[in-house]
Amino acid sequence: MKKLVLAYSGGLDTSYCAVHLSKDKGFKVHAVSVNTGGFDQVEIRDIEQKAYKMGVTTYKNIDAIETFYTKVVKYLIYGNVLKNNTYPLSVSAERIVQAIEVIEYAKSIDASYIAHGSTGAGNDQVRFDMIFQTLAPEIEIITPIRDEKLSRQEEIDYLIKNGVDMSWQKAKYSINKGLWGTSVGGDETLTSNTPLPESAYPSQVSKKGEEKIVLTFDKGEFIALNGVKNSPQKNIEELHTIASEFGIGRDIHVGDTIVGIKGRVGFEAAAALITIKAHHLLEKHTLTKWQLQHKEYLASFYGMHLHEGQYLDPVMRNIEAFLENSQEHVSGDVMVSLKPYHFTLDGVQSKHDLMNAKFGSYGEMNKGWTADEAKGFIKILGNQNKIYQQVNTK
Repeated sequence: MKKLVLAYSGGLDTSYCAVHLSKDKGFKVHAVSVNTGGFDQVEIRDIEQKAYKMGVTTYKNIDAIETFYTKVVKYLIYGNVLKNNTYPLSVSAERIVQAIEVIEYAKSIDASYIAHGSTGAGNDQVRFDMIFQTLAPEIEIITPIRDEKLSRQEEIDYLIKNGVDMSWQKAKYSINKGLWGTSVGGDETLTSNTPLPESAYPSQVSKKGEEKIVLTFDKGEFIALNGVKNSPQKNIEELHTIASEFGIGRDIHVGDTIVGIKGRVGFEAAAALITIKAHHLLEKHTLTKWQLQHKEYLASFYGMHLHEGQYLDPVMRNIEAFLENSQEHVSGDVMVSLKPYHFTLDGVQSKHDLMNAKFGSYGEMNKGWTADEAKGFIKILGNQNKIYQQVNTK
């Protein structure tokens, strides 16, 4: 039989692919799920059981949480990346790592075919196809949902006809959980004017008042929460547990899809937003103004290329090298106050804090220069403007 690896999530689309490809197309289907956060062992076992009910030959779950952090999330923090100044790239960042893990597994078992359940309308088809065809051009990509232009109801009817009736009623909201946040889609996100209701978000508000926490960074990495050291990914998970109970990190992102249409998606990313904002505040204290300026546009390009599926372009390694190098002195504590639906950054403590300069403080007397030196500096600094105005003013 023809050996095929299927990127399997356990949802309707990939379930259709599993049954259709094994039963109708004669493939020996090896289903693979990649955990980039958000799944516990009970959920993983449930996905595995579903996969075998669909007729797959084998099922494998790949734990890629640490890989996701090391290859992607770390640089999103270094760059303070928020798409359109809003979205921490929760899902798009995950898809890159998932695609790489799936194609590497396909190569390891000498599969000649690889399949995913993306439609022809969204971003994921681009991300998966680009990674697959770049890393393994010899492996043929098969996409039944996209190629056959199937509706949800057609998929449900097919599965029921083939003895797989698992109550495929569409959930009111589509939830995608991961280490770096959770996306939320529903009828409201298909419009331009309607907000998501409170009930749409997976984490409900259970805390009131105020809670103070401390995030500790070492060379840009989130190494401790409230003085307790752990791996950055564990700290992110713990921060999410604490902050999500305040309903922090909710918003709706409006952006441009890779295929050129506008899209709207809700998300909940308490840990991502707090980490990015805390890290950025620490950078404001520890980096020079030119470091901050050049980091900003390079990080914006990094986020855009990642979103567009260009992760394997060598320019991404170039930007990562710059971002990592910039973190040499980004170490210290950031104090944060958590409150219902929002948080505030209270301040930082760092031995690299450039506000600690001994020769001068902003707005105060200084010992670094004289009044005449300040006047001369300002006079020369204004030369360009003076020349322009004198030449061009009638």
